[in-house]
Amino acid sequence: MRPTVLLSLIVSLLVVAGPAAGQTAMSELGEVSFANSGSPAAQEPFLRGLALLHNFEYPDAAEQFRAAQKIDPDFAMAFWGEAMTFTHPVWMQQDLDAARAVLARLGATAEARLAKAKTERERAYLRTLEVLYGSGSKEERDFRYSDAMAALHQRYPEDVDATAFYALSLLGTAHQGRDFATYMRSAALLEEVLPTHLRHPGVLHYLIHSYDDPIHAPLGMRAARLYGKVAPNAGHALHMTSHIFVALGLWDDVIAANEQAMRVVNQQRAAHGQPPKTCGHYVTWLHYAYLQERRFDDAKQQLDACRQMVTAELASAKASQGDTESVYDFAQMRVHHALATGRWDAADPIVLPQTSYVEPKFTLAYGEALAAAGGDLSTLHTAAARLRERQKDFLAEIVKRKQTNPADRQRAEILVQQIDALELIREGKKDEGIARLRKAAEAETAMALEFGPPAIAKPTYELLGDELQALGRNAEAEQAYQSALTRAPGRTQSLQGLLRTQQALGKTDAAERTREQVGRYVRTAAK
Repeated sequence: MRPTVLLSLIVSLLVVAGPAAGQTAMSELGEVSFANSGSPAAQEPFLRGLALLHNFEYPDAAEQFRAAQKIDPDFAMAFWGEAMTFTHPVWMQQDLDAARAVLARLGATAEARLAKAKTERERAYLRTLEVLYGSGSKEERDFRYSDAMAALHQRYPEDVDATAFYALSLLGTAHQGRDFATYMRSAALLEEVLPTHLRHPGVLHYLIHSYDDPIHAPLGMRAARLYGKVAPNAGHALHMTSHIFVALGLWDDVIAANEQAMRVVNQQRAAHGQPPKTCGHYVTWLHYAYLQERRFDDAKQQLDACRQMVTAELASAKASQGDTESVYDFAQMRVHHALATGRWDAADPIVLPQTSYVEPKFTLAYGEALAAAGGDLSTLHTAAARLRERQKDFLAEIVKRKQTNPADRQRAEILVQQIDALELIREGKKDEGIARLRKAAEAETAMALEFGPPAIAKPTYELLGDELQALGRNAEAEQAYQSALTRAPGRTQSLQGLLRTQQALGKTDAAERTREQVGRYVRTAAK
């Protein structure tokens, strides 16, 4: 997943308490309170920056913290806040040089920086940054920083921001992908403070991240229902609620959350004289949810609008400056769209440069190979060979990036295993191909769960169900579809496959329950 960082927010913020003792800010970004020694005039941008930081609106948060610095050049916590915007723990991103540059503006050495802090609590916060942006690899620093935040939390147990940032730091140590033990430690911290901080953006936000998988998502419903109302002017907050809704297959809610998020984003872009954003993290989720409800016309509008944005970017100077995120979004959307509609447009007008966009090319090659599996064998062989070449390029790119999370490599292997299996089945080697699909499905199940639309666009157990059903092996197909639904609850293609197998097996009551489940969102459930 490549989350999209939003552009600047226009908000109304009201400071309702005294200057240094316990400032509280209530706005359409949430409610934050943070005692500090900054000047009274610097409180408004500082508190706005803190709320934006908790909402992952990082560039806008940095802008507000710099505004506080301009008002009060010795305001140490305003520099702390700006430095914090350059680490994105859940996304495993960090701009170390930018963060160190902020600290250097506060003071040339750690001692000089600490001398600017006027309370021991402020010095404790600054010390955590010396760890986060100190020596060692990012992975080593992530763990040491989390330990530092644990000590800060223990020293100031009534400080909700210390609790929230400690919980977030734990999520930032899951370098190998979602680790339930780590994520539940984060959730436990946040659950303790939630009853008394129901409008705190960080508490709500990080709880949703802690619970955004199909197993724990029911525990996140309370935070999801609150967060969008608490921070209705933060596009990321509005979208974030859909992490829980996707994990539960609540497609109406996913659509509503992301439509609202996009309205906020594009209102803010219009205020800055910018055109609407038609690709991005929120758009891909909205498009996927439209597909689940079989709202194909709405989904196609999203796909076409993203295609236009990609075409414009590829024709601009932006493309020559490096890969644009929109290309990745479009590739993902195009494959999901083809899978849901059963139509693959081979004559897509998007032409990507030869030497870049390795991952989207691999993704598109996978979609082409899946489409070819429904045609003649020679076409499938050609598409499969192209996919394997794209896989080599993608695996080389992973090595180049020095990634520690194994998810991309695992995904690349599973996609090719699926196509290998389909080749065997189409060649008449049905048992061998089914065995290959089972192996790929087991590998997918062993992957750490990721939030959002499936990382494997065609979940392997769903594909296995399709192939078993085509062979008349309906009892096995039923089990495969049920396994698919444990990782992607409410996914319409898996539910419809399950419905067909239950009907074929004469399981009338089970089929009726499945039909009702699909029918909550898809009016053509029986088809």
